Amino acid sequence: MAIISIDKKKYNVNDSENLLHACLSLGFNLPYFCWHPVLGSIGACRQCVVKQYHNDKDTIGRLVVSCMTPITDDLIISINDHEAVDFRKGIIELLMTNHPHDCPICEEGGNCHLQDMTVMAKHYIRRYRFSKRTHKNQNLGPFIQHEMNRCISCYRCVRYYKDYADGTDFGVFGISNNIYFGRFKEGQLESEFSGNLIDVCPTGVFTDKTQSETYTRKWDLQYAPSICQHCCIGCNISVGERYGKICKIENRYHGSINRYFLCDLGRFSYGYSNLKDRPKWSMHRINSKKQYVLDSIEQSIKLVSKNLERSSKIIGIGSSRASLESNYALQKLVGRENFSIGLLQIELDCIQLIEKILKDSGIYVPTLREIENYDMILVIGEDITQTSPMVALSVRQAIKNSSKKIEFSKKIQKWHSLAIKNLSQNIKNKLFVINTCSTKLDDISEISHFSNINDQVQLCFQIAHELDKTFSNFSNLSICDMKIVKKIVLAMLSSKNPLIISGSHCNSVELIQAVHNIAKALKNLEKEVGLVLLTSDSNSLGIQLLKGMSLEQSMDSVLKEKCDSIIILENDLFRYFPESKLLNWFSKIKNIIVIDHLNTKTIKIGKITLPASNSFESSGTIVNYEGRAQRFFQVYDTGFYNKSLHILDSWMWLHLIECKLYKKPKIWYTLDDVIHSMCSENYSLREIKFLAPNSSFRVFNQKLARSSHRSSGRTSMRSNINVHEVKQPEDKNSMFSFSMEGCQQIYKYSSYIPFAWVPGWNSIQAWNKFQKEINGELYCGDSGRRLFSYDPCQSIPWFDNISFIVTDSSYYVVPCYFLFGSEQLSQWSLTIQENIFYVAGIMNTQDAKTLSIQSGSQIEFICCKTKFTIIVHLSSKMKSKQLGLPLGYSNFPLSLSRKKVVELRKIIV
Repeated sequence: MAIISIDKKKYNVNDSENLLHACLSLGFNLPYFCWHPVLGSIGACRQCVVKQYHNDKDTIGRLVVSCMTPITDDLIISINDHEAVDFRKGIIELLMTNHPHDCPICEEGGNCHLQDMTVMAKHYIRRYRFSKRTHKNQNLGPFIQHEMNRCISCYRCVRYYKDYADGTDFGVFGISNNIYFGRFKEGQLESEFSGNLIDVCPTGVFTDKTQSETYTRKWDLQYAPSICQHCCIGCNISVGERYGKICKIENRYHGSINRYFLCDLGRFSYGYSNLKDRPKWSMHRINSKKQYVLDSIEQSIKLVSKNLERSSKIIGIGSSRASLESNYALQKLVGRENFSIGLLQIELDCIQLIEKILKDSGIYVPTLREIENYDMILVIGEDITQTSPMVALSVRQAIKNSSKKIEFSKKIQKWHSLAIKNLSQNIKNKLFVINTCSTKLDDISEISHFSNINDQVQLCFQIAHELDKTFSNFSNLSICDMKIVKKIVLAMLSSKNPLIISGSHCNSVELIQAVHNIAKALKNLEKEVGLVLLTSDSNSLGIQLLKGMSLEQSMDSVLKEKCDSIIILENDLFRYFPESKLLNWFSKIKNIIVIDHLNTKTIKIGKITLPASNSFESSGTIVNYEGRAQRFFQVYDTGFYNKSLHILDSWMWLHLIECKLYKKPKIWYTLDDVIHSMCSENYSLREIKFLAPNSSFRVFNQKLARSSHRSSGRTSMRSNINVHEVKQPEDKNSMFSFSMEGCQQIYKYSSYIPFAWVPGWNSIQAWNKFQKEINGELYCGDSGRRLFSYDPCQSIPWFDNISFIVTDSSYYVVPCYFLFGSEQLSQWSLTIQENIFYVAGIMNTQDAKTLSIQSGSQIEFICCKTKFTIIVHLSSKMKSKQLGLPLGYSNFPLSLSRKKVVELRKIIV
């Protein structure tokens, strides 16, 4: 720490940061452009200039760029000195000379860092009267709009895209006053993190193209804090709504998880919420051709209860994309012994093992931010760029994070980004990737090794044996594989804190066990080892804490005629099994009740279908890969725009059915009631009630506002229905109000902040006003709680009793994952469907040559007694006798994973 003087007042500040960072952390309004809390300082824009004095007697001083000025004890500066103020005003005027001043038509208007800094620097009058430089804009794909004429050449975009995210198809071109930021040739940006250009850019050069279709200014959107539902990371997001449509997803700062960035999957895949053909009313299907809409919610409950009351047994099938509360309500309705968590047995086994390791292994599970601090990483059995993209982004930072070595050796501080970049070009941490096929991390890996799952397991066992000879060795590796093992072991022994990343996407319990053995061996060597085990869905780990049977077990119960009724909660079973098998299974069930917000194949065969609210329309809890429970909140009330809709939260549907079926009084009126009941019955979930303030929370007797106090149009939202204003709906499930009325200074009272805005800071850069220290925790701490406590003294035994799956010379299916479409929600986004979807399998080049198959050929094969056809691409990285398929969509069920393929041949057109 150091003591500095700012405008004749002394402050204690962190001396490891630069002067701009210190001033912003103290709450001063100091304009800047090129600096970013994560990207560091380059001193390019000169906008953050302040006056520095030599000592107390110095009255002249000198102008310094605060983002390039280190903190020293007794530093004396002035932010408000007239010379510094005039200099900043002159700089912003120079930066704006070529700007088109098109704020009224710019989609960044009202959410623009350039606007904020222009006002802050007191530049009000435009004096430039000459011709302005103009550029041609590029088509950068379906997500990002490019308007190069608004650029002020701060270089943030290229520093983020190339230096931070390691993108290769975007750069800076030109010279002097004719600088251009874009692609060499227009086309869709290839990086999975390209959407962050929207937040990183301080102007309107890059804007959200998906928002343009339903564009609304920031102050007229209604927001709520939410959690991304597309993978197991649990990134924090702010969701904006208007006219009953989700218009925008913004990053919501969380100091331990996503901080300032999101992946494109989480930012752009919200279109599934705005579908016109989504379920909105309860339906009763008489037969395949005849169905009708039920009159009311009450009639729906009565009909469901009437159908279920004669059932011999009711099975409930939950979902890993539904909230904990909804799954718990289903479990309460059908009983624990009749509850299925809605996953295949092979995946359930993996998640049960992951839960055991998280609870009892004593091996630390790092957060997304902590991953960046590991000096050696082994990724095995996971294509994390496609399945958990933000983990891949953190891994990239870990490999480049050699700044600590440079700080000590060259005495260069960590924020000096250009100096560190130049000096650390040949100093990289080590990454090893072992997978069934090539991944997008291969470009930075020391070794990328491709093999089938069995070989990967044996490789891991050999690594564990080399690290700790007390662990038995029964692997039989080739000389080539042994060389790889030796290199990995040497890197692990040379590292201080190695990290291993794997998960359930490979559908191999044996691989997870083998990965644990490596971590245990490293722990025995007193390494600060970290272990990340990823799951397939946003709430896979959470639903496992409720305990239940697999999908196969629930199907067996029906086939053995022990059950005649099922309730399916937010789950499409056609993703898991071939259609013929499912239809045969459904034919044996008398009552099929489906509750969902997507118009899936499953909902189309339900006898009674009930429309549910999605994660934007309801509040609930999910648990991420590290065991962190987090709360998401309802953005808007669907009934406000159309009171005839039957849409309810899933837990409310299930509780009403339970009360009617068993003639019980209604006891759950709010989400708090469900949470209280769930926490009292399940010890593993006891911490969930402390995640957020309950619905009775008030500040100055007011709820927390969902909208900015500048919101101008909320009173006319229903003018097409009735010109008379109606009272805003009341949110009984949370501490938020559905309006701009309420407490606006939320950051002082809660970690759940709906949107980033404070006076003078309208853009996403406003997050610096919500943090204790820039790039640190929020004022009230980061949201969420870990359900599993870390105890380094705990330990579980070696996993050495492993039975490998015996394979022959036949082909076997391996799952291939893609950023868009591998999980269910993005499949229903129209923007994704229209621009991204291209389903193809992957096959070994030599195998294809033997079968006379070329890249782009259509093949057919039989798997699980079902015939499939697909177009294949060829890859020399795919191991022989493996067929990579995009399981989970386009009629390729997840149950095909690791199954034998027969009668594979090319289709001759």
